[in-house]
Amino acid sequence: MIPAIPESLKLEHEDLHADLVRATKAGGKTGEAAKAVAKVLHEHFIKEEEFALPPIGLLSALARGEIDPKMRSVLPMTDRLKAELPEMFREHQAVVAALKQLTAAAEDEKLSEHARFAEKLTLHAQTEEEVLYPAAILVGEYVKLKLGV
Repeated sequence: MIPAIPESLKLEHEDLHADLVRATKAGGKTGEAAKAVAKVLHEHFIKEEEFALPPIGLLSALARGEIDPKMRSVLPMTDRLKAELPEMFREHQAVVAALKQLTAAAEDEKLSEHARFAEKLTLHAQTEEEVLYPAAILVGEYVKLKLGV
């Protein structure tokens, strides 16, 4: 049983990706800066969708007190996230640095939509670090505790 990424998170990632694609097509310094963001972000998004976000899909069931031995399948994901957390944070630092360049370029070129996108993605990374990654790791620890793993 591989839990599904919550629809709200999946849609947020899709929205951020669409905004990034629009920024890459802006041309000028903004477009170039957006392409640099896309370069550092692509592999990171893949990792998140592979092992960082699916465990969040179990939160509602766990909060209702539901536990199922099939939930054990989440443990390789949460263990990997725990092991790779420092690398995930380093990737966020690279993304945020690229986003600062995007913000500066967009502001210089009076493209406020793309500057707002950069701010939105920076906040998203912060939310992942402060809430989503820790919650995903706790899902794994809770499942281990409840299933006696």
